[in-house]
Amino acid sequence: MTGSRLSGADTPRLQRADGALILRIAPAAVSVVADPAGGGRIADLYQHDPCRALMPSPDPGEAFTAVLVTTAGGLTGGDRLRLGVTVEAGANALCTPQAAEKIYRAGQDDDAADIGITLAVGAGGALEWLPQETILFDGARLERSVDIDLRQDARLLAGDITVFGRIARGERLTCGRLFDRWQLRQDGRLLWRDAIRLDGENLVAALAHPAGFAGVVAQGLILARLPDPAGARDRLREMLPAAALPAGSLWGATVIEDLLLIRLLDADAARLRRHFGLLWAALRPGLGRPATMPRLWHF
Repeated sequence: MTGSRLSGADTPRLQRADGALILRIAPAAVSVVADPAGGGRIADLYQHDPCRALMPSPDPGEAFTAVLVTTAGGLTGGDRLRLGVTVEAGANALCTPQAAEKIYRAGQDDDAADIGITLAVGAGGALEWLPQETILFDGARLERSVDIDLRQDARLLAGDITVFGRIARGERLTCGRLFDRWQLRQDGRLLWRDAIRLDGENLVAALAHPAGFAGVVAQGLILARLPDPAGARDRLREMLPAAALPAGSLWGATVIEDLLLIRLLDADAARLRRHFGLLWAALRPGLGRPATMPRLWHF
């Protein structure tokens, strides 16, 4: 009896996650008098492993809440997720993940992990898309796209936190890929688009360059379409003046028409999370919610 060895072409491809979650939220069937943030209910829900949505009872003053879960415990090369949330006209919702999303090192022959997110808010609706951290392990490869569609006087508070490495273990991102694309349309018109690409030889250089990420280990993004965006920007600058920030901590805000855009960079990932939460909480009253972070965000 003789043995045989599989060639590279014959090596079986490992199973990869291919998950999806489509959630549509309608206005509450009855008025929720005790809830100043407004009500919501599930109009449609489709979920496919490893994506799940949990609907805990919201705290007083909070909107309909959906907690998004990835049961795989993290993503690696070749995994694919498609997430879509639609908030109908007049509805109000908070969506947040259960925990930080971990992007593991990809194999040499693997494609990138692929995450596609679409958010839509109807006229008079409000969506809070509150992130936890996305942690890129060294060697991770991630391609992510976020497409947002807002109508008329829809309100939005959406963001992202990305950490370049397992910082608590002393690991930095030295190889891998990040291709992150965001775009926001208002009544079908493109209002804002941005993309970040870190790949190959430029990854370490871009993270270290003073005109790039200046050696930080984490970045944050906040998009807010709320009443009086310029006034909100000025109040945030008074609350967290740049001149008072410690070395390695940076943030800035600008207004594009009625969209408030905030960027944060920090050499300390935990400190960035604290500043992110401080700014985010101050913006929440624009959605009719308390000026504190939701209890779920602290777990």
